[in-house]
Amino acid sequence: MGIEYFLEMVDHHHRYGSNLRAYHQAWKDSDTKENFFYWLDYGEGRGVDLENRPRKRLDEEKVRYLNKEERKMYLVNFDQQGLLRWAKNGELIDTSAQYRDSLMGIVPISDTSTPTWRDTSGQSKTTVFSDNGSSTSISSVGTKDDLERAEKPTERPNDDTLVRSNANPDSPPQQTKKKNIWIYVADTSFRMYVGIKQKGAFQHSSMLSGAAAGACGQLRVKQGQLRRIEALSGHYSPPLQSYREFVHHLKDEAVDLSHVNITRSYAVLLGVEGYTGVKTKLGKGKQYVHDVLNPKEAKERQADQQDRSSSAQKETAFLEAQAAEVEKTKRRTSLTTRLKQKLHVNGG
Repeated sequence: MGIEYFLEMVDHHHRYGSNLRAYHQAWKDSDTKENFFYWLDYGEGRGVDLENRPRKRLDEEKVRYLNKEERKMYLVNFDQQGLLRWAKNGELIDTSAQYRDSLMGIVPISDTSTPTWRDTSGQSKTTVFSDNGSSTSISSVGTKDDLERAEKPTERPNDDTLVRSNANPDSPPQQTKKKNIWIYVADTSFRMYVGIKQKGAFQHSSMLSGAAAGACGQLRVKQGQLRRIEALSGHYSPPLQSYREFVHHLKDEAVDLSHVNITRSYAVLLGVEGYTGVKTKLGKGKQYVHDVLNPKEAKERQADQQDRSSSAQKETAFLEAQAAEVEKTKRRTSLTTRLKQKLHVNGG
């Protein structure tokens, strides 16, 4: 998992990792001794507002992390014919544009009664930001058009965006269309979860709340039959071995892979791994040469990295202890509630 997604996971608000990374770089460039999150929200960096990642964007773009019960809504089962079905209702999975995300997992577009996560969190309007920092407000993501606009706002700033044919400028305008991006995550026991990606709101890290994944990527399913499955994820950067083991698991579960081009998927992943490896080696080589030519600067950088590492470890320990305390309080409250119910004691 990259640094931006680790930051996203340990952040109590689960602010979008790409935004956090920009502020993390600003923290690294400062001469502060405060740990990152304290610096960002309460300390010397609370007034920092980056031009390309405005503070407003940082605070509003939050990623949904599923709890144990919510996760069940996205769980996948395999039937005797090797088809993919939703564990929640046994219906065949289909990754067409006729479905949307909701508080109860994936539902048909025609289902207008099931609210979205944003609806229940009290956000009647959602601000969507482009990469240059500009923004547009849209209604809660609850319809096909809203999902499309949230996924790529720069191409669809509102529902009325129309394009004309290049071949005939006088031709009538046609409405642009964009398919949903469907993603999957398998935990370390290879339990599979499937959802619709929403940039800055619902991603691979959402389904396991940032926990370790056995495999993840994108997929396409038609009436329960798996048509495409690839291991591409910016959050987890899954290695080829993980993908290979997951494919073997699907075969062991007798999943119908007759329409899936596994060889092509392997080739794509091999290409990504090769490019990443070369890029990493080049980066290390350049840093080594720079350090040799600038020994004093290299020594200062190494000392600073040690300080940062120590600060990060302390912060992680603090956040883990805080999370454990919250969980302990929840269990205590739950136990008290059950005792009251058993003893027929009213809450008041």
